[in-house]
Amino acid sequence: MAKPKSGAKKTTPAGKAGAKPAAKKDSAARLDLIKNASKRVAKAATKLAKAASDISKGAKGAVKKAVQEKATAKKAAPAGKTASAAKAAPASKSPKAPPAKAPAAKAAAGGKTAKASAAPSFPIAPPVEKPRPRATKLPPPGEPLTKRELEQLLTAGEGRGVTGEGSLKGRLVVTNDLPHLVVVGRDKRELTFLLQGPDQEVLPAYVDHKVSVVGLIRKTTNHGGVVDVRKYSAKKPDAEVVEAAPVETEARLRYLSPGEVSMVTAAGMGAGIKGFAGVRGNLEMMGEEYVLVVSNGGTRQQVSFIIEGKAAGKALRKHVGHTLQVQGVIDKTSGWGGRIHAENVEPRPSEARAVSRDEMELVHIEGEVPTSVDVRLNHGLTVRLPEQPGFTWAIEPTVAKRVGLREANFEPAPEDGPGTREFFFTPRNPGSFEVEFFLAKALSPGLVDRSFKINVTVKP
Repeated sequence: MAKPKSGAKKTTPAGKAGAKPAAKKDSAARLDLIKNASKRVAKAATKLAKAASDISKGAKGAVKKAVQEKATAKKAAPAGKTASAAKAAPASKSPKAPPAKAPAAKAAAGGKTAKASAAPSFPIAPPVEKPRPRATKLPPPGEPLTKRELEQLLTAGEGRGVTGEGSLKGRLVVTNDLPHLVVVGRDKRELTFLLQGPDQEVLPAYVDHKVSVVGLIRKTTNHGGVVDVRKYSAKKPDAEVVEAAPVETEARLRYLSPGEVSMVTAAGMGAGIKGFAGVRGNLEMMGEEYVLVVSNGGTRQQVSFIIEGKAAGKALRKHVGHTLQVQGVIDKTSGWGGRIHAENVEPRPSEARAVSRDEMELVHIEGEVPTSVDVRLNHGLTVRLPEQPGFTWAIEPTVAKRVGLREANFEPAPEDGPGTREFFFTPRNPGSFEVEFFLAKALSPGLVDRSFKINVTVKP
């Protein structure tokens, strides 16, 4: 009975010994797993550290400082994690796990620094602007623009696609550092053309100048296009005014054409004509000035010129009432006369009177006397009126034709005083007529000082 007990006792140690090897196997497997995990973490940490070092080397100085400041600020969090990992490692009883803690922490920190450097919150240095491409080469010459194409080119809202060689004029402006030509087209609407070619860098110096360009014109839109400039010329807007001023001060005198001479002698025409010519008329006096009456004498359409210059001396007094041929510079300031700077004065024989006063019954009126007179048909009526310096007596042209004005003769006074003017009428139609005489300013018949009327009854 004692033997079985001893055998039982012997079996219990054997069972214990079999359990101990199984526990040892489990712990060894766990250690292998921990070792393999630590090796993987160490490898990943080294890779992340290398990537972080490469990124940090490529960044600029300013970025490096900012990244370092953020990295140092964020090292506290990885440090806490590494401390918790260090506490967890002894619990697993792995003697080789602690060497992998530091690379893991560095890898975590390096990964965050890499993210921070890859996407910083502050702006990076501005990129360097690349020069925009510009057309510096000229295309081959194209076909010249026709009149129809040029009309389409200058019409706003039409002509897109028109291309050809031509010229444009306009004002130069600079938009986005490129020269543009602003052309005033039809209907006063503006068109804008980009100027290209080798002169594109030079043209911006002529901003607000009047520029004329010649080259290949392409209308790319309905309101503008592109010009490949082959030739150009520019001038300031004030250049025309500066050049025109000397021409006005020293205008070159010229000979008047026959048409202009006829306008000079016509009433109400040719105001502003100035030039060298010769005219003929009757010499009269207006105060101390000599006046040449060239047409419509005695009426309110009389054209007369004041004679000036060396030829207008006292020697002309003996020719008063006679016909003269005067050559010189004529300046017609109004439609009824002006001035002559006489260079040559030649007397001409007076024309024979169209009507002879011999064997004619004359009715005479002296002075400004409003009256009524009877005149026989085809006989004469004379009215003599004293003149004043600067003024002359005249009647309406229609009345002069109706009553039959034949002569309006100026007669100087025997002494230095105002002369007189004699009106000679020969009525051709029977009836009653009202004749009004005006004392008007010389060269301005519209300015009347005074007037009076006479009633003329023509009897058969």
